Amino acid sequence: MGLKHTRFTMLKFRSMVVDAEAQKHLLLEQSEGNDVLFKMKADPRVTRTGRLLRRCSLDELPQFINVLRGDMSIVGPRPPLASEVDEYDDAYHRRLLVKPGITGLWQIQGRSDLSWEDSVRLDLYYVENWSLSSDIGIIFRTLRAVTVGAGAY
Repeated sequence: MGLKHTRFTMLKFRSMVVDAEAQKHLLLEQSEGNDVLFKMKADPRVTRTGRLLRRCSLDELPQFINVLRGDMSIVGPRPPLASEVDEYDDAYHRRLLVKPGITGLWQIQGRSDLSWEDSVRLDLYYVENWSLSSDIGIIFRTLRAVTVGAGAY
């Protein structure tokens, strides 16, 4: 989901097996995420090549096409799935008041290691306090976070 609840196709390099979504229900009890996000550090659906792509954040590169199309921004809240938006509390919908981004505060503050509440808090802070200088700072700090690779899975 993108700006103002518009649907768009987010491009990524495939990092999971073809039927990953069909297998998800078998793994729900092992989720390290929360009621909204499904996360597993050692997700068995991720391929060997996919682990490398994710560790180096290379799976995100096709999203620059989404930026050129106008669906995404370089910096902004992470684009949620429609199923995640269905689970949002009213306040969380404010995340969709700006274009979703390839990177954001969540990327430089912990990536996948963040709790759902921390991710939303950072996204809402971004929406309410946006500035060009903060976007530039986030981009430079993202380069460092990607180089270190912490929290990427």
